[in-house]
Amino acid sequence: MLRATACSTEERDEEDEGEEELRDGGVPFYVNRGGLPMDEETWERMWRHVTRIHPGGETLVREIRGATELPKILVPSVPTYQPTTTIPQRLEAIQKYIRELQYNHTGTQFFEIKKSRPLTALMDIAKEMTREALPIKCLEAVILAIHLTNSMPGVERFPLSFKSHFSGNHFYHIVLGVHSGGRFGALGMSRREDLMFKPLEFRTLMDLVQEFEGAYRGYWHNLRKIKIGQYMSHDPHSVEQIEWKHSILDVDKLSKEELRKELERHTRDMRLK
Repeated sequence: MLRATACSTEERDEEDEGEEELRDGGVPFYVNRGGLPMDEETWERMWRHVTRIHPGGETLVREIRGATELPKILVPSVPTYQPTTTIPQRLEAIQKYIRELQYNHTGTQFFEIKKSRPLTALMDIAKEMTREALPIKCLEAVILAIHLTNSMPGVERFPLSFKSHFSGNHFYHIVLGVHSGGRFGALGMSRREDLMFKPLEFRTLMDLVQEFEGAYRGYWHNLRKIKIGQYMSHDPHSVEQIEWKHSILDVDKLSKEELRKELERHTRDMRLK
C-alpha cells in the first residue's frame, strides 16, 4: 500500500519514471497506494513520517492531531473561462489553481501515478485531485495540468523532466511543457517558485530549457540530464500512453550548440507527430 521511493543516483535513474523525486529535500517519501480515504495503516505511517522529517517533529504532530478545532481550509475552484479569455490567461489561471492546492510537504504523496497507465486512467486520477483538493507534488501537477488543458486544442503539451546534482545527491523534477502560437512555456508544481510556471513567451525549446537551467544554477544545482516527451492527445478517453522520454539529453556531455541542435530536432519530431 505504501512504499518509500528511497532510491538514489544512477541506479534509479535508468528506471526513473520522471517523478520528482527519489527524495523530497533529501528525505525518502511514501506513496499512498490504497486510494482515498486513506486506510488506517497508511494514515498512521504518514504521521510517523512527519514526526521524523519535520523540524517540529512530535510537538507539531501532537498539536495538530490533538486540536479540537482547526482552521477551515478553502477549497480552490477549478478555473472557468469566458470565450474571450486568451490562451496565456487560461494557462495562468490553471497555474494559479495548481499553486492554490499547495505543495505537499507531508512526506506522503496522496495520489499514485503509474506512468504506464493509459491517458484515460490518468485523467480519472486528475478528476479525483480536483474533488479532493489535497496538496500535490510535481508529477501529480503534470497529470492535473494535462487534464485542465485538454479542452484547449490550440495548446500542445509535452513532459519535460530534469535531473540535477547538488551536494553529492541527484534530484529529479518534472513539469508540463506547453506550446501555442509559436511560443513555449510550462505548468507545474515545485517548492521553488522559478521551477514550475513559465509564461508562454519563449520562442524556442532551447530558450525554455535555458530558463530552467538558470533557475537551477540559482540554487547551486548542476543540471545533468533532460528528458522530453512527445505531444499528447487532447482526448481524455484516449487509451494511448504518454510518451514521457522521447529524447534523453545528457547536458554534461553536450556543448551549448549541440544541445540547441538536439532541442531543435526534438521540436521537429513533436511537430511531425
